[in-house]
Amino acid sequence: MDALSHLAISPRGFCFDARSGATFSLNPSACRLVEGLRDGLGLGDLTALVSAEFDVREDQDPCRDVLDFIRALRAEGLLPVDFELGA
Repeated sequence: MDALSHLAISPRGFCFDARSGATFSLNPSACRLVEGLRDGLGLGDLTALVSAEFDVREDQDPCRDVLDFIRALRAEGLLPVDFELGA
């Protein structure tokens, strides 16, 4: 995904935004979501990825968590405001 191609992410989750110079720390699930977004995965695939690879409790809503993460990326300027996540 072009919108996130400017991010450099280390194996330990250190994230550098080459456009702004900002740095972030990503936990393992956030790293996987960014990778999935770069690969063009949609909401269903991202939700399945998080559910399969991480310990998701029964009372958690991984779909909501993915959407919250997308909102956070938008708020930080890492995704365009008009970014739409496919199904």
